[in-house]
Amino acid sequence: MAPTMKLGKTDVMVSPMGVGAMTWGKKAFMTAYGGTGGQKDEGDAFRASLEEGVNLFDTAEAYGSGNSERRLGELTLGSNAIIATKYAPSYPFPFFFLPRSSGHLPTALNASLVRLRRPSVDLYQIHYPVPLVSVKKLMNQMADAVVAGKVRAVGVSNYSEQQMREAHAALEGRGIPLASNQVQYSLLYRRPEFDGVLQACKELGVTLLAYMPLAMGALSGKYRPGLIPSDWMRRRMNRTFRPREVESAVAIAGKLADIGRRYGKTAAQVALRWAIEQGAVPIPGAKDGAQAHENAGALSFSLSHAEIEELAKETKMWVQEPKWGRSPTLGHVSAP
Repeated sequence: MAPTMKLGKTDVMVSPMGVGAMTWGKKAFMTAYGGTGGQKDEGDAFRASLEEGVNLFDTAEAYGSGNSERRLGELTLGSNAIIATKYAPSYPFPFFFLPRSSGHLPTALNASLVRLRRPSVDLYQIHYPVPLVSVKKLMNQMADAVVAGKVRAVGVSNYSEQQMREAHAALEGRGIPLASNQVQYSLLYRRPEFDGVLQACKELGVTLLAYMPLAMGALSGKYRPGLIPSDWMRRRMNRTFRPREVESAVAIAGKLADIGRRYGKTAAQVALRWAIEQGAVPIPGAKDGAQAHENAGALSFSLSHAEIEELAKETKMWVQEPKWGRSPTLGHVSAP
């Protein structure tokens, strides 16, 4: 069984790795990553995760137009699973550029709780920053939800260092800790190390939740030039899967496989373990029980300092675009 740890400075205890449930539930238009094989596979992934001691499941109101929350609500009913969901501060596609009114959060939270079949949610996150929406106002509404007993811990997602510090300060004024910041982080997307987010998380006692820790599967070794994902544009059109980047990712996956053989682990398990060694809590997706079991294998070994340095050296050529939401591109980067 996996050990548990505090989520930030809260009393919410989570496993060192979670599960991303974006693709779970009834399929919606342009389901990311092709979706799962159906309810049986989702149920198998959920049960396998709990069997391995992985108790954190991440979703959002925007995933599958609420269907991911509904499916998690069904699966987790009566269990000790920890559920994290997210509030979108702007209207969903195709109106994502229109900010929601400042009073919309309580309504959205209540709707999420109905879908999740719970009186409260363990971690409620702001999905992304919106320029015209005040961070302080959002944090005050989140604090109100904590006081009302509807939220146990408050988090943010895709927040920069400055935005995270602003959210932390606003919550601190209400006597509530900022529990987490969920950002993209992997060996092929190391931006949090260079933009101040990772260091600020450590300084403030905020847990960094790492989404896409396997770089959409590129670190698993499954893909190579001529064999790339055929599903929706989130992967098919992503720069990670352009020819030059694929070749680089294949080489890195090969290095991960080499290290994995020393421990009887797969390339994906080594990539997930690397994220954990950086102080992050990775939340890879799990489409079925087998994938959930494989992901959890990252919790049963550790990398040496020399291996971590070796991987850092191998991936130092990956640098990220400056704007949130864009994918990594290959180029030179120097550590600060």
